[in-house]
Amino acid sequence: MTSFLTDADAGSNAEVFAPGARGDDAQERGWLSIVGIGEDGLAGLSPAARAAIERAEIVFGGARHLALAGAALTGRAQAWPSPFEHGVEMVLAARGRRVCVLASGDPFLYGVGAVLARHVPADEMRAIPAPSSFSLAAARLGWPLPDTACLTVHGRALDLIRAHLHPGRRLLALTSDGEGPQTLARLMSKLGFGQSRIHVLEALGGPRERVRTALAATFDLDGIDTLNLVGIEVVAGEGARIIALTPGLPDEFYEHDGQLTKREIRAMTLGALAPRRGETLWDIGAGAGSIGIEWMLADPSLKAIAIEEVPARAVRARRNASAMGVPGLKVIEGRAPQALGGLAPPDAIFIGGGAGDAGVVEAALAALKPGGRLVVNAVTLETEARLIALHAVWGGELVRLSIARAAPVGGLTGWRPAMPVTQWSWTRPAGEAARGEAR
Repeated sequence: MTSFLTDADAGSNAEVFAPGARGDDAQERGWLSIVGIGEDGLAGLSPAARAAIERAEIVFGGARHLALAGAALTGRAQAWPSPFEHGVEMVLAARGRRVCVLASGDPFLYGVGAVLARHVPADEMRAIPAPSSFSLAAARLGWPLPDTACLTVHGRALDLIRAHLHPGRRLLALTSDGEGPQTLARLMSKLGFGQSRIHVLEALGGPRERVRTALAATFDLDGIDTLNLVGIEVVAGEGARIIALTPGLPDEFYEHDGQLTKREIRAMTLGALAPRRGETLWDIGAGAGSIGIEWMLADPSLKAIAIEEVPARAVRARRNASAMGVPGLKVIEGRAPQALGGLAPPDAIFIGGGAGDAGVVEAALAALKPGGRLVVNAVTLETEARLIALHAVWGGELVRLSIARAAPVGGLTGWRPAMPVTQWSWTRPAGEAARGEAR
């Protein structure tokens, strides 16, 4: 039912195939077939899918997949090895022979097909998908897929679910094992979503199929099949931790020691950074990690690297990232600019601390991709003077941000201003390569 070949499906009797040794009628083009197979085995396959298995000289798959396809195997059955990457190497080494890779459901939905496509051109492979576990689950529950969030925590941090917990939302999530649904129920109860309904769908599409339902707060289902998916109808209780879709989340969501970009300034800063799909951010002087975290919350394709020289703050930033549903935030302990070496090239850079240190801004300007955005915030006069000088040389935009909050003054109410923030933002022209040094 899951749509990925995993170590649980892998065998330990891996055998490396040498290039060459081609079948007489095998062609370099179209040598690879990827066949999705469900829990109903051969009975659920199309004639074309069955023929691809029968013609293959080598059939790769998890032990479960090979058992399901057993009667159609005429070539060598090869259990997928562990680690997973070794199997990809074996498939590539067999290029030119007739090769079939078996996968669960749709190979291109969190599946092995997406991995192989990074290495094999589309015209060299033929994919024949079966219904995905998401499609089967939606059919059982009567949920329209376009209105349902589909995600996986299979082999991934369960914290990924946090950002999706919005009242009234429906989620379908692949889990790692039979303990996954109960662990998920405990997390949801802890976060204030205990009245949410959790549907546990097991071994969909086969003779062992079963669908059961329980509330998160009183979850008591046992004997759950390792091959399972959960459907969640989200219900938020009083005080539930709901992570909004816009930047500028409440300051109290973050654990911090005072080194936190406040919510209004954070929202304006994210607006200036202007995240775009698939981009990578460097958050230099990350403090509590809030800028990198809310950058990643904007879209699942976004990545962020937080650079923080104070070890306690780096640890805190990691905790905040998990608590906010983006455990993939990469936190680097170190001082800029030295810590910037070897990092993935940035599409955007935020400097919230250390802008006045020698070489930090220069390193950021040198690293920024064409079309990339640099945003620097300053609260001290010395750093503000530095930004004014940079603006005079590089151009860009210089803005002063001032926030005041209503607070008690004696028996009345007045405005208490926060420290103003000077913000310099600059975009490298799209046709201009990185200069390697400041002007």
